[in-house]
Amino acid sequence: GKAYAHTLITGQINKGRAKTADRDALLGRITPTADYAVLAGCDLVIEAVFEDPTVKAEVIQKVEAVIGPDTIFASNTSTLPITGLAKNSQRPDRFVGIHFFSPVEKMMLVEIIKGEATGDAALATALDYVRLIKKTPIVVNDARGFFANRCVGAYILEGHKMLAEGVPPAMIESAGRQAGMPVGPLSLNDEVALDLVLKIAKATEAQVGAGAVDPAQKAILTAMVEGQGRLGRKNRKGFYDYPEGATKRLWPGLAELQPNRLEPEAVDFNELKQRLLVVQALEAARTFGEGIVTDPREADVGSILGFGFAPFTGGTLSYIDFMGADAFVALARGLEAKHGSRFRVPDTLAAMAEQGGTFYGREKRAA
Repeated sequence: GKAYAHTLITGQINKGRAKTADRDALLGRITPTADYAVLAGCDLVIEAVFEDPTVKAEVIQKVEAVIGPDTIFASNTSTLPITGLAKNSQRPDRFVGIHFFSPVEKMMLVEIIKGEATGDAALATALDYVRLIKKTPIVVNDARGFFANRCVGAYILEGHKMLAEGVPPAMIESAGRQAGMPVGPLSLNDEVALDLVLKIAKATEAQVGAGAVDPAQKAILTAMVEGQGRLGRKNRKGFYDYPEGATKRLWPGLAELQPNRLEPEAVDFNELKQRLLVVQALEAARTFGEGIVTDPREADVGSILGFGFAPFTGGTLSYIDFMGADAFVALARGLEAKHGSRFRVPDTLAAMAEQGGTFYGREKRAA
């Protein structure tokens, strides 16, 4: 809220990057209120309540009761399909997704999601707004998790699967960083918040079915959140401990979540790195094949700016292109044989590999 904005800009003042007058001007533009009527004159309203369809439906209806006919309504949902949320709206053509990434003040990417009924005016307003606040937009079609969070979710899930297998937590985190990711999957989960990921899992189960959530992941999150009260960085305890004024460190209690702990010498470290990148690239390829992302450039930009996918690769789809689709498919199938169906190659990617194609439409690589 306003207090958080005050903290952020005060930090900029202390570093000499802003002036007191800048803080006064910024805070003067923020109006905390619990009165929906204050929104009456807005051109664009963005809701950011937590990931519960019922709560969001209530907010949508209360906002639409006071805003004008031309106002655009946007949801900052990170996973819930926009088309489903728009069913609570009286004008779904003016309903759009505007998904920010955390921490918002640092992350440059914004995902704009088109629901089935989203009109041109809503899309144009969303694009104008994102450019006005000097962030980079990508436009994606609607589906649960959209583009970025499907890839991020795959990365975090793979970290959980490794933990359940008994891989030492420090090796999991090191593999993520050495593969080119800014942080390991457990650290990233702490940043996102463990309770949020658990809420998303429960919402997914409620709407899609119990089989939609990996049981090992749910067990780990339930033990951490409901059993230990560990929510992530926000309460200074998640997969890591965050002592005041000291460097974060992996929580020693993670060993209790690993009934079968592996010795480091028994773990193929290079395979850990491969798994953490391949599982994300496969998810990106699925979204492309499903038409959620329609331009490989948006997938690559989104993966680097949105969740830091190994920048040296050029992005999730360029990672496949530069390896060669045939080689990537062979690698993924080998991982599927050892680790299960999350490494299954989508039919569209398998067909592209057989034809010697690339996501960017280049000719087959020279032999």
